[in-house]
Amino acid sequence: MSSKPEQKETHQANGAVLPIVPMDCLTSPDRGQLVEPSDFLGPDGDGVEVVVLESRANAKGVREEDALLENGSQSNESDDTSTDRGPEPASPLKETSFSIGLQVLFPFLLAGFGTVAAGMVLDIVQHWDVFKCVTEVFILVPALLGLKGNLEMTLASRLSTAANIGQMDTPKELWRMITGNMALIQVQATVVGFLASIAAVIFGWIPDGHFSIDHAVLLCASSVATAFIASLVLGMIMIGVIIGSRKMGINPDNVATPIAASLGDLITLALLSGISWGLYKELESKAYVNPLVCAFFIALLPIWIIIAKKNAATREVLYSGWEPVIIAMAISSVGGLILDRTVSDPNFAGMAVFTPVINGVGGNLVAVQASRISTYLHMSGMPGESSETAPRKCPSPCSTFFSPDVNSRSARVLFLLVVPGHLVFLYTISSMQGGHTTLTLIFIVFYMTAALLQVLILLYIADWMVHWMWGRDLDPDNFSIPYLTALGDLIGTGLLALSFHILWLIGDRDTDVGD
Repeated sequence: MSSKPEQKETHQANGAVLPIVPMDCLTSPDRGQLVEPSDFLGPDGDGVEVVVLESRANAKGVREEDALLENGSQSNESDDTSTDRGPEPASPLKETSFSIGLQVLFPFLLAGFGTVAAGMVLDIVQHWDVFKCVTEVFILVPALLGLKGNLEMTLASRLSTAANIGQMDTPKELWRMITGNMALIQVQATVVGFLASIAAVIFGWIPDGHFSIDHAVLLCASSVATAFIASLVLGMIMIGVIIGSRKMGINPDNVATPIAASLGDLITLALLSGISWGLYKELESKAYVNPLVCAFFIALLPIWIIIAKKNAATREVLYSGWEPVIIAMAISSVGGLILDRTVSDPNFAGMAVFTPVINGVGGNLVAVQASRISTYLHMSGMPGESSETAPRKCPSPCSTFFSPDVNSRSARVLFLLVVPGHLVFLYTISSMQGGHTTLTLIFIVFYMTAALLQVLILLYIADWMVHWMWGRDLDPDNFSIPYLTALGDLIGTGLLALSFHILWLIGDRDTDVGD
């Protein structure tokens, strides 16, 4: 009789559910189903029946193990001995530091240049009339740019995990995942955009005590329209990136979230600037346009809700996935309040162009790490299940950055990308004469210190948060990235403002503020 370890090894080598039994005749030739024990009973009715019953138990155990590894993507009919099944998904757990860095480097640079472009756009549009007269638009900037963490990066992480565990191998599964997730992010984008405008109105009213209903409606229309259109475009891009990554043999976890960020910041900020400027122009002559825009996008909500509810993969997120995106939006709005209070101060010249860069880079790197850890845990079971890979206690910094496991290795690789990446981005900004500021050595030192400290904190929080959520039956793909990117916005904006303030105090701010 074969031992249990031998059975597991045979099962994994073949890639199919084959019940391992000691007698070749225990399966029928047509369907591979176990034959009734009575057909093999000896004259005394003993012996062989016991072997057959144990073989059934072994076959059942193998089927359950396969279902666990495939995360429920296979049905109970997987005990069919036919090997006509798609290839097993490539495991991302055997990657070396070099392969991780090589796969992450290009998307990371692409994402960084996207944030640089977004910073240059913000540096230009901050002088537009709508940004000068309705300064609360600045509060919307981190909240709406953070949608890539709340929605697009979460979508990319969710689809990357599904692709890695084989839930997008057939056209039917692929179409179901696409329609459900696209409808879901439209619901979330509309709601979060509306709530972000309310937060901007409140945060703008508290310091000054001034409230304008026209400006409030303008903020609502601009925010909802920007969130909806940006999420629609970026969601479609993300689906294409993940499908293409799988076909090229690249781990989607390494490329999907940075590419989402590379286009997310630029597209979102360009849409927000253009839409708010257009609606501001119509405010005096056609005041009814802004309420109509709000009503139109909100009226589409029931359609997206119905589509998302029909998909089992997104139904749960539709009901339980609101807490992280709403809290993340509130956290990002606090960062937006800091930006609103500093961008118009000559002592903080350059904040507008550097804020999207430092926030975007930190959010991109921590999103990659969170997505990788989540995929690693999904391959060992389901959220909430006891597993040695999901400790509930807060990890030590040494275990996060210096342990030999693959997640610690990727954390080191991502952290080492910070300095060379930011040097390239700072040089690009300086070459394009953005930021109205001269890049001195002491400025670069303070900027790099803020960037390194931000990423260090975020990677450590990611290691703790993803495992903590996993141990409490929460899917990290849906819950962790919104919190992490929002914290990246807040920490990055806060550290950058502190650096600018210290540089101003020591007299190292050589600025040239102008239009």
